[in-house]
Amino acid sequence: MKNILLICISLVLLSCKGNAQKSDKKESSAYKVTKTEAEWKAQLTPIEYYVLREEGTERAFTSPLNSNYKEGTYVCKACNTPLFKSEHKFDSGTGWPSFDREIKDNVAFSSGGSEYYGIEEHCAVCGGHLGHVFNDGPKSTTGKRHCINGVALKFIPKNE
Repeated sequence: MKNILLICISLVLLSCKGNAQKSDKKESSAYKVTKTEAEWKAQLTPIEYYVLREEGTERAFTSPLNSNYKEGTYVCKACNTPLFKSEHKFDSGTGWPSFDREIKDNVAFSSGGSEYYGIEEHCAVCGGHLGHVFNDGPKSTTGKRHCINGVALKFIPKNE
């Protein structure tokens, strides 16, 4: 009887998972723009939602922004925060829009990545997942390669 009681107590303790242990950075009140998952789903297309809210990745070479070299600014598709300038864009050959630097204070970084996957990048205003930053960018500038999902961006031409 003692053994059964010990086993039951052990199973209960091992299976406990309190809400205090959960963290959902996508709904964090630390961001200036916060919405419910239902509101994000209503605003974004399924692929945009997958990338921006579920930290997915679009297929390489599928974004028209990859080959866009017009002058302007790349903003967050979810909240219109300016993230990257066209003058810092370069062809990395990876199939995703790449930049050698971000607009300061508008991109947040998290250490959840690895050397292989890079450091995670999110919009600092709404928390939307953008992509990853690597240390294999142009040595003549910053040495950084911000590898960004095109569906996470909207391009605003210079004169608009």
